[in-house]
Amino acid sequence: MGVLGISIVMGLYYWFARLRFGYTFSGMLSQPLCAALIAGLATGKIAEAMIIGAGIQLVYLGVTSTPGGNVPSDPALASAIAIPIALGVGMNAEAAIALAVPFGVLGVFMDQLRRTVNATWVHMADKYAEELNYRGIYRAAFIYPAAAGFVIRFPLVFAANYFGQSVVTKILDIIPTQLMHGFEVMGGILPALGFALTLMVIGKKELLPYFFIGFVAVMYFGAEVMAVAIIGLCVAFLVRNLGTKEEAV
Repeated sequence: MGVLGISIVMGLYYWFARLRFGYTFSGMLSQPLCAALIAGLATGKIAEAMIIGAGIQLVYLGVTSTPGGNVPSDPALASAIAIPIALGVGMNAEAAIALAVPFGVLGVFMDQLRRTVNATWVHMADKYAEELNYRGIYRAAFIYPAAAGFVIRFPLVFAANYFGQSVVTKILDIIPTQLMHGFEVMGGILPALGFALTLMVIGKKELLPYFFIGFVAVMYFGAEVMAVAIIGLCVAFLVRNLGTKEEAV
């Protein structure tokens, strides 16, 4: 697939991933590894894309929620732009990680723009509600925000991927080797930030038993990472179900 096709695919992917028609589904698609899979399929470099995506995923490992409705960064935008560009110019994973972070910050401003525009549809929905126009409410709640999101999100990702490869190539040609190595070192350090944010959550007293269960399972029983992940998922469902039952009582 050429640059034009890759740019269209990644633009559509980013728009669809951020539609929020289902928070679980949208949350999954917004992760760097999912974007890496799409970028890998589009470019034919799945292995290289997944390596870069895994590195970016570590940076955003602790970004699991949007406290107060605020988005601290946008891993979907960072991945949808940085991964295809890195694959196109032959950039290594460390440099690609450093490239992704500024785009993640840019995604915060884009999300604020989306929210500002969406305020228009809220007032429109109020008007439709007074008229008992259910179709109008549906359009204001789903159709118009989706269309506005496409206008806001697709052009940026498309343009960045379509023109970005040539721009990045020219920049790489003029960047001194020492400075480029500094970017690579910074990209190698950034995943530690993701681990640090996650450790802050794990370090809560009420969550420490789960950490030690996983640690013992891996270190003393030799459990594979996938097995521990499945066990952790089952424990999470059990804890959630028990908490729901207690609230109901």
